[in-house]
Amino acid sequence: MPKVVDHDKRRAEIARAVWVVIGRDGIEAATVRRVAEQAGLSMGGLRHYFDNQQGLLRFAALAIGSNISARVTALLQSDDDPADRAQLMIEALLPLDEQRRVEADVWLACLVRSRLDDTLEELRIKGWAGTRHICRLAVALCRGAAVPKPTGDELSDADLEQCAQHLHAFVDGLTLQAVTYPDRMSADDLRAAVHRHLALVAGR
Repeated sequence: MPKVVDHDKRRAEIARAVWVVIGRDGIEAATVRRVAEQAGLSMGGLRHYFDNQQGLLRFAALAIGSNISARVTALLQSDDDPADRAQLMIEALLPLDEQRRVEADVWLACLVRSRLDDTLEELRIKGWAGTRHICRLAVALCRGAAVPKPTGDELSDADLEQCAQHLHAFVDGLTLQAVTYPDRMSADDLRAAVHRHLALVAGR
């Protein structure tokens, strides 16, 4: 009987191979050939899913967004303390462990590449909107406000919307510093910085 291939699983394996290659060797090294070698596939096997580097990068980066979205959705459905959930939502965006460090490396590399590669334009737009939405959710939880439903909806109060804007800039800055200077910002440092910022948002 012919071998049954789980295509979703195979695509996930390919995405992880892209992350490994970029994290180890940089974004320019994430060619179809190098990724195929990392994933243990033939060139033909990988080209069945992606026939060029642009398609590989786009898929691998959007998969990171899906991972973050799944973490945040689980937190929204939790009955835990709102302040704790807000903290964990922001932590979902930060390089606090090996997986999230790789995700941050790849995400930032693809964002820089998107300025020159139109095929990554969707990533740039979705990335900004997704991060801003998570910041709005965290602010709403901290202040006991209504949680915005669709991505793109602003908070009803202008002051809260400004808090989300500031939190977004804060998170982007933390991420960039943590990726660029990992020896200067530990996971505990990042968590403490987020806790202090959210306490200010909550008015504590």
